Amino acid sequence: MCTDKSSKYNRRDFLFGLGSTVGAVALSSLLGCKQREEIAGVSAVDSPLAPGTAMTLPSAKACIFLTMEGGPSHIDTFDPKPALEKYHLKKFQRHDEKLSAMSSGQRYIVQSPFAFRKVGQSGADMSEPFQHLARVADDICFYRGLQAESVNHPTAMYHINTGNQFGGEPSLGSWVTYGLGTLNQNVPAFVVLPELAWPQGGPANWSNGFLPAHYQGTPFRPVGSPVLNLEPPEGVSRYHQKESLQLLEKLNQNHARKHPNHHELDARMASYELAFKMQMEVPELIDIENEDERTRMMYGIDEPETNAFGRKCLLARKLVENGVRFVQVYSSGWDSHDFLARAHGSLIKSIDKPVAALITDLKQRGLLDETLIVWCGEFGRTPDNGIREGGVAYGRDHNPLAMPVWMAGGGVRAGHTIGATDELGEEAVEVVHPIADLHVTILKLLGLEDHNLTYFHNGRHKQLSQFGGKVIKEVIF
Repeated sequence: MCTDKSSKYNRRDFLFGLGSTVGAVALSSLLGCKQREEIAGVSAVDSPLAPGTAMTLPSAKACIFLTMEGGPSHIDTFDPKPALEKYHLKKFQRHDEKLSAMSSGQRYIVQSPFAFRKVGQSGADMSEPFQHLARVADDICFYRGLQAESVNHPTAMYHINTGNQFGGEPSLGSWVTYGLGTLNQNVPAFVVLPELAWPQGGPANWSNGFLPAHYQGTPFRPVGSPVLNLEPPEGVSRYHQKESLQLLEKLNQNHARKHPNHHELDARMASYELAFKMQMEVPELIDIENEDERTRMMYGIDEPETNAFGRKCLLARKLVENGVRFVQVYSSGWDSHDFLARAHGSLIKSIDKPVAALITDLKQRGLLDETLIVWCGEFGRTPDNGIREGGVAYGRDHNPLAMPVWMAGGGVRAGHTIGATDELGEEAVEVVHPIADLHVTILKLLGLEDHNLTYFHNGRHKQLSQFGGKVIKEVIF
């Protein structure tokens, strides 16, 4: 077989070409697998982000993933532990040997600085700082059985976002857009709304990994205009801009024919065209100022504590309303090792009103049933901590054995609390599942099957859950 680089096709191109046949396409269809590149390296549609066909009956069309970076405390938000009051400041020995070995010095149990109450007709547990979220408690499914695996922020962030603790894998949003495409070809399919300082691990948290570059997340700026350079340069008309892009596309296509199966070039060509389309649609889409005053007030826009996160939540609603498939919204600073009341208290206040508004706004627009909202961090917190001199700076350490998660909309069991942790909140003990199962459940709600949503890479078909996961049936209607 010819391997001369000067020949028209090298060995790799020839082998990939063998799969580019009607037989290969028919086989892919029979298998029912969502593998646009498959072994053939060809696409069944003109655009890799064209709307895809769900594998099962979907409950949701889009997902908004609210990521609380740093690890919010379940026992200070939605999982009250009265026993902590009884044992407050008592010496504590952790059950988990790995966590105990990582601790330094004597540990003491710390009660929550917040009182809890029952809210909604469902009687959901919620700490007092949540004043606005309490009004939509009956739209939420609280889940107390999730467990992480890492106690380090970067690896735990990679895990919750990609299913792998070490990065390099496609993110959840990338898998979703790979499987379903987008409902609007004029805006990115997967949008990330980070803080000014990006989360630990950086852009790898929304990377396409080994998937083609079309599926990577597109971060919008948290201050100023979310997207720069949307207007053509001065003196350049849209007509001339389009002509330049068409010429560039012809040159790129000629190069692509000589080097097939180079996804980076395909993605670069698509990005130019998308950028041109965005100039028409995105300016109005990202304009928060054109929302009516009642909506802006509902999200806490222009209020000091809620403005930043409120703008992101409102933008997330506008994005899914306009066909964006996956939006990830970040809130950072939840790593409260000390001054728990002040740190968690201010963070809860910053997200409480905007998140409640997001649920309310989607619901009144008829979009909540088809939009899945997920709220979680990368792990939970321990019921204990070391105490600084003076005994006033109470906080909590990292805890992978129990973490807070809730979901709303998109086919989840609204008004229910699923699973449980032990008496002190140290470990999940009922309806216990790993992060892989949460990922599989999210895919299921969006009409995707983890075992069929695969991509051939490094000699095997890979999937989000790595080696398989189970749907958390208890959280789904």
